[in-house]
Amino acid sequence: MVKTEEGKAIGLSYFKERGFTDETIAKFELGYSPDSWDAFTSHAIKKGYKLEFLEKTGLTIVKEEKQFDRFKGRVMFPILSMSGRTLGFGGRILTSDKKAAKYINSPESDIYHKSKVLYGIFHAKQSIAKEDNCYLVEGYTDVIQFYQTGIHNVVSSSGTALTSEQIRLINRLTKNITVLFDGDAAGLRASLRGIDLILEQGMNVKICTFPEGEDPDSFSRKNSLEELTLYLEENAKDFITFKASLLANEAKNDPIKKSETIHDMVNSIAKIPDVIKREVYIKECSRIMDISEQVLFNTLAQIFQKDKKDTAKKATVPQEAFQVIPVEKKIDKVDVQLQLEQKIIELLLLYGNVEEDFEELILEADDKGEITFRPEIHKSRVFEKIYLDLQEDEIEFTNSEFKELYFEVVNRFNQNPEAKAETFINELKPELASAVTHILMEEERYVLHNWERKEIYVKEKEQTIAQMVSETILNLRRHLVSQKINELSETMKQEDNPEKESGLQEIVDYLSLKKVLSNKLNRVL
Repeated sequence: MVKTEEGKAIGLSYFKERGFTDETIAKFELGYSPDSWDAFTSHAIKKGYKLEFLEKTGLTIVKEEKQFDRFKGRVMFPILSMSGRTLGFGGRILTSDKKAAKYINSPESDIYHKSKVLYGIFHAKQSIAKEDNCYLVEGYTDVIQFYQTGIHNVVSSSGTALTSEQIRLINRLTKNITVLFDGDAAGLRASLRGIDLILEQGMNVKICTFPEGEDPDSFSRKNSLEELTLYLEENAKDFITFKASLLANEAKNDPIKKSETIHDMVNSIAKIPDVIKREVYIKECSRIMDISEQVLFNTLAQIFQKDKKDTAKKATVPQEAFQVIPVEKKIDKVDVQLQLEQKIIELLLLYGNVEEDFEELILEADDKGEITFRPEIHKSRVFEKIYLDLQEDEIEFTNSEFKELYFEVVNRFNQNPEAKAETFINELKPELASAVTHILMEEERYVLHNWERKEIYVKEKEQTIAQMVSETILNLRRHLVSQKINELSETMKQEDNPEKESGLQEIVDYLSLKKVLSNKLNRVL
């Protein structure tokens, strides 16, 4: 954008008019696609990119023997994954052409799935975890303007309806979402459907609206960080209070509409999986709408009964489907990933709040072109190191109990970095508390005692915490890469595989990555 006169005159001018600084523009990699039919496509092909892939990712539209740029004449917003990979783009037109859409996104592709991506998540993830809250807005510029003002824990659904996959993405970082709406009341009712999806995930929801005629972008531009933070704190309402006031205003003195409003609210409460939360919200709804709790509980029971019947109908299976199938008894194999996941939980429980110096090994080429490692030391707590490393590689636990325990423990440390595992074991669910106790008892079995009396001096575990953490994470990464290599190798064995050449290259790339991880691991050891 800054390398051409057109880019400076049009793209850069637009972003400057929006109040974005050079630092912000660089941070979010904002750009401009020239207003020419194939400027980007021609440039990309000259750089060695294949037209086939430009078409598949939606950057280029191919019709018959002609091709042209999808985003021509638009300012560009790259859409990044949780780990920072560019998956697609959003483009805004700057002319007043009524036939053209104001915003367009990259189409669905093998790498870009709109329903599974949140704009800004890469830049926001650390702040979301630290603040234990995520602000959810509607547009790209809302995210960028908030970030520039100083509020970094903000993401956008990129102009599409909120999906369960997007909510689960936030749920990995925090249980708390604050949804921000602009002052336009017309779209509020439709937007409330997304609130029910958030409640289904067992998350806590607050809603904040801005004054009429304002949106997150314009409001944050006009206010300082202190003013914006204070406004959000004072105006964010619990979802039930907000929904009640919004729907009650519509119902007013109409008994029919009031009845529909109450049903609407109870339907939302029914989405909440936690029994205690449901009861609290029923009591609050009873107080706000001036109706007895018993009536609301009865309505809730009817909803559950209906859902149960609907589920039973869907789950009806012919009797002959239930057959006893003899299975051969197999020798249990060692589940490496399960052991590594347990080790990570153990490290969190024993040393989560400990601050250590971690050596990060940065890959770089020397004068001869050979790959070397340059060490960099970063100080952080153990739970932060583990959490950010797993997030960077988008690694998820396979064991459901360990997965739940992992997020529970990390969440506790986020709330209180000085916390100790033994202080919150009793607050966990019985099955999780039992798992924690088992892990800690296993650890105790291998503690060495009284070796000094025998004049044998053993290096204490506390002296090698950073090494143990780095070693465990590298082993998990290497194990997952080995799994991927095995999967690809099995695919290559299929005779009718049309993508053997690219598949073999992918295996070579993964083998190189495994070698890099092994070298890192050897250095750590």
